[in-house]
Amino acid sequence: MTAHQRDWQAFVTPGKDGAVHMDLAVDGITCAACMGEIERGLKRLPGIRTARVNLTSQRLAVDWVEDETGADEIVAELTRLGYTAHPFDPASQKQRQDNTGKQLLRCLAVAGFAGMNIMLLSVSVWSGNATDITPETRDFFHWLSALIALPTVAYSGRPFVSSAVRALTAGRLNMDVPIVIGVFLAVALSVVQTIQHQHHAYFESAVMLLFFLLVGRYLDHNMKGRTRSFAENIAALKAEVAARINTDGSVREVPLSKINAGDLVLVSGGERVPVDGVVQTGTSEIDQSLVTGESVLVPVTAGQRVYAGTLNGAGALQVRVEAASGATLLDEVNRLLEAASQAKSKYVRIADRAARLYAPLVHGAAALTFLGWLLAGLEWQPALVISISVLIITCPCALGLAVPAVQVVASGQLFRRGVLLNSGDAIERLAEIDTILFDKTGTLTLAEPDLSSNIDLEDEDVVLGGRLALASRHPLSMALVRATGALAPLPEVTEVSGAGLETTVDGERLRLGSPLFCGASMDQIDRTLAETPGASLLAIRLGDRPVRLLAFRQRLRPDAKEVIEDLTAMDLALEILSGDTQPAVEDCAKSLGISVWRSGMKPAQKIARLEELQRQGRKVLMVGDGLNDAPALAGAHVSLSPVSAVHLSQAAADAVFLGDRLRPVADALSLSKRARAAIEQNLWISALYNVIAVPVAVAGFVTPLMAAVAMSASSLAVTVNALKLRWGEGGAKTAEIAFNAAPQKARG
Repeated sequence: MTAHQRDWQAFVTPGKDGAVHMDLAVDGITCAACMGEIERGLKRLPGIRTARVNLTSQRLAVDWVEDETGADEIVAELTRLGYTAHPFDPASQKQRQDNTGKQLLRCLAVAGFAGMNIMLLSVSVWSGNATDITPETRDFFHWLSALIALPTVAYSGRPFVSSAVRALTAGRLNMDVPIVIGVFLAVALSVVQTIQHQHHAYFESAVMLLFFLLVGRYLDHNMKGRTRSFAENIAALKAEVAARINTDGSVREVPLSKINAGDLVLVSGGERVPVDGVVQTGTSEIDQSLVTGESVLVPVTAGQRVYAGTLNGAGALQVRVEAASGATLLDEVNRLLEAASQAKSKYVRIADRAARLYAPLVHGAAALTFLGWLLAGLEWQPALVISISVLIITCPCALGLAVPAVQVVASGQLFRRGVLLNSGDAIERLAEIDTILFDKTGTLTLAEPDLSSNIDLEDEDVVLGGRLALASRHPLSMALVRATGALAPLPEVTEVSGAGLETTVDGERLRLGSPLFCGASMDQIDRTLAETPGASLLAIRLGDRPVRLLAFRQRLRPDAKEVIEDLTAMDLALEILSGDTQPAVEDCAKSLGISVWRSGMKPAQKIARLEELQRQGRKVLMVGDGLNDAPALAGAHVSLSPVSAVHLSQAAADAVFLGDRLRPVADALSLSKRARAAIEQNLWISALYNVIAVPVAVAGFVTPLMAAVAMSASSLAVTVNALKLRWGEGGAKTAEIAFNAAPQKARG
């Protein structure tokens, strides 16, 4: 194995199903057509399973069978295609992208300054040709224009020339090739016309073409950079080391890769939690915006779960690890973002195919125009000017930007509103739905139960019950701990399997658990359930005192009623399909104003209802927690799952939403409809532009300068149309940090 092979082999990691994986940063990706070239080129190699390019970060993810293709062969194929590959490192890639942005801005400034000066000279020539300019003065102005234009084109044209040269060297065409040919021909023809003392030259057309193209490319680069910052914020939340508490009580910092499930780690005040786990000892406050969407600090104590990436407050915590490096909720969110940004939708695939066909059509149209005018008896110079105009005006830049521009903006806006896509065409399918099926528990309600009424914190029985509850991880016990604020556990607690906990306090037996275990009568139980239908009961009894029955219910999400009203106003049919009891589901449906509901539903029954609606021609969105709802989530036209309900790797949803609020569901629907409309508008803009512009240019009514303005205007039009997604319907309150995704109501 050569040194070159060993270098690349170091960046290969194990993949899925016996494959290996490598991430590469690829220089030279400028448009959707480049993505297709790379992906198709690599898939021709034996053993390649997937090759996906992220247009935003210029990241290439490759999975392949190592026995059939080597890492160095993949890099060599990229080189043959005309692209330069580097090992993907977020820090160095960010630096490269920043340098690219600075270069584009410098080129833009030079082209703009030069273009203004050449335009002043050209206006003088145009007006002089109509009056009394002398040939010597006209030639002088043309040579001055050449003196400005030639070094400007050499400097400001570098981004396009380098891309075009790489493409031609690899034996292919990209969107920069016709641009470079058009600029080169315009400059060369202008020099010839200046030497021949002609009335017209086209230096201003070449320079202004570069200027307008650079404006579009810089805006596109800047837009991608804003979306890239989301992923960079996420990466910044991840810790690289953890303080492991050894069996002898000593604490040692070790790499996160050395931390295993079951280990005990220390999280000091002010540190980010490095793992997913359960607090064993200690009390503190945690910024849990990763899960809840709220940046308000939440008190945590023994028995409560914390997640990697969340920020610990002042107290020190000892956390028992449940998931460490590569398997945490933070890692899953990062993988979701990466998968969504690499996935391709139907519209992207259409635009890719069209862009591939466009490149040869552009050159063919320009060549046929030149030959046609020569055959019609026009001299070669005017015929060449017309063909240059055709070459420039038909460049498919607008088509290449039409779909990616919308996807970049839409995915960024969805993320700001707390929605993470897990499927490339989820936006398109969300825009088509007319029916929503909701699970109740963990979806319309919060996953954790709460007391249905206030309690007296001066009541000795309740306070002792809260302290006894610290010994249990049962959801009702944990809810009682939260309600009482208990911090000090009771000693010598005994657990009675399936019934509850008991201990002795001042010689009296204290029990916490099921009503029957604590000695409650059936009449007392029935009376309490009648007062709070659908509630779960937890009983407390100290000695011979009366049994205290506490009713717990899962609270509706804070904005559930408001969101349901908005969804109803959107003419969507809403149903609740729940496995919970009839009283609990009925009470939830009445509270939210949903008239169609079903209780006691098993997964197979949910699938049956889903299939029934699909036979009726309905496009169904399933919103569920991803556990017993997984079959329905997978079978629906599109599906959403709350991130806090189940580990993401178990979810079959097309997208997940962050936080305790239901608002992201409505936001995802409204934004998806607007995104699909923007994509269709962009494709129509691109098509109509060419239908109108090409015949006009072929007929000779367009100068190269007019063609440059028209072509750049079409690219800017689709970009601005995509950016409208940020402005419409009042927007949502954006967060300063990546996971503070608590969406507010967006009003139009």
